[in-house]
Amino acid sequence: MTAILVIDVGTTGLRAAVVDESLTISAYEYRPCPPSSPSPGLVEFDATAMAAAALDAARTAAADVPIDAVGITTQRASVVVWDRDTGIPIGPGLGWQDLRTVMECIMAKAEHGWAMAPNQSATKLAWLLANTEGARERDLCCGTVDSWIAWTLTGGAVHVSDQTNSSAAATGLRAPDGSAWRDDILDAFGIPSAMLPEVVDSVGVCGTATALTGSPPIASLIGDQQASLVGQGCIRPGHAKITFGTGGMLDVCTDAGTPDAAERHSNGTYPLPVWSIDGRISWGVEGIMLSAGTNVEWLRDDLGLIETSEQSHDIAARCADTDGVVYVPALLGLGTPAWDYGARGTLLGLTRGTQRPHVVRAVLEGVAQRGADLVDAAVADTAMPIDTIRIDGGMSRNPTFVRALADATDRPIEVAPVVEATTLGAAFLAGLGVGVWTDLADIDDLWSPAHVVEPTVGGDHAARRLTWADALQRAGGWLPDLSALDF
Repeated sequence: MTAILVIDVGTTGLRAAVVDESLTISAYEYRPCPPSSPSPGLVEFDATAMAAAALDAARTAAADVPIDAVGITTQRASVVVWDRDTGIPIGPGLGWQDLRTVMECIMAKAEHGWAMAPNQSATKLAWLLANTEGARERDLCCGTVDSWIAWTLTGGAVHVSDQTNSSAAATGLRAPDGSAWRDDILDAFGIPSAMLPEVVDSVGVCGTATALTGSPPIASLIGDQQASLVGQGCIRPGHAKITFGTGGMLDVCTDAGTPDAAERHSNGTYPLPVWSIDGRISWGVEGIMLSAGTNVEWLRDDLGLIETSEQSHDIAARCADTDGVVYVPALLGLGTPAWDYGARGTLLGLTRGTQRPHVVRAVLEGVAQRGADLVDAAVADTAMPIDTIRIDGGMSRNPTFVRALADATDRPIEVAPVVEATTLGAAFLAGLGVGVWTDLADIDDLWSPAHVVEPTVGGDHAARRLTWADALQRAGGWLPDLSALDF
């Protein structure tokens, strides 16, 4: 039996899983690895604890079987800087949600015309170098989380990142075509090029995991959303998936030509590599919903309207509709297409007759409508039809939500057989890297949906979208100073 070990590092925890040649998970370990927020807008993580948790989870998951290959898939854009000689981080890792470099991004646009966002790596890295005493006098390495985990598994023998994690969209440091690091940006931010990892393909052996029994080859590195794309069999132009976790990420394969710039398209999606194989980068676009599952957590943890996230389905099912209540899930602002950081969560249409089920259903339907916004934006930006949407993530297990998404998008929804399709995608690519499979198209024989939800026949899709557009406009611009920010 083939055994592929996947290490999947998310925002709040990490997983290690052993996957066989049928893409079935035979062993699974989870370790919490939550970030901290020392003050509003700051998001940090303990990179040393993360590395230790990854090793522990990997060794436990792989304890009973020889491993043939290792795949690494991680959150993107988060940054770690460590000493090359000791392997010890010089400070906290900075999470992709960290907003401490907002002013640096504004200055970069004013002085250089560079459209940078604080969630990208560039200004985070510059901040760590500028605010860590003696940093510039030391021999340092830096990287996104994939680089850090690969370094850990190889005992410091390998300092690499792949095209998806190092991309201009993720880091702000690379040429839009993925050909090289940008010296002009490195010079402006005072980042020595010697700190940066070697950029490799997403598929192919790039090191040996000597920290694991048997020293298996590391055969794939890939960003989490791109891994989910592959894990749901989305490998051809027009194939699309949305991962509904804390936030929501739409990724669409386009395989279009190399982009001239990394900036967002006119409808708020942006180009990015979806994988690279044999030196060839395949391209796609991505749209972002800043809060998805966060809204259900808000219902549970802050409002007390539900006791568990799963209960949101049961409560919402007590009513046939929202009785006119509309919720805009902008707790953290709005991403694609508007990119309005000053928008705020908005609950409209309340009456004395509004009850708990109406509000819970409105929240689920609001997230679904935001999913439809992402799809509409991607279709407009790519001029490419999206006929079916595949979904994974925690909310993909909520029947009320999936039904609402089918109706909001007016498209069939194919629900992934596992919540974390990232694991399956990373496993497949690692297997591809060591010859378990021979072609990307082999994923076609390995993936099928758990079930398909069709849009309601004769549903009032168009009318609901008009009502939604009105609600969305009302939620926008609530904090004008934040809404004015253009990253």
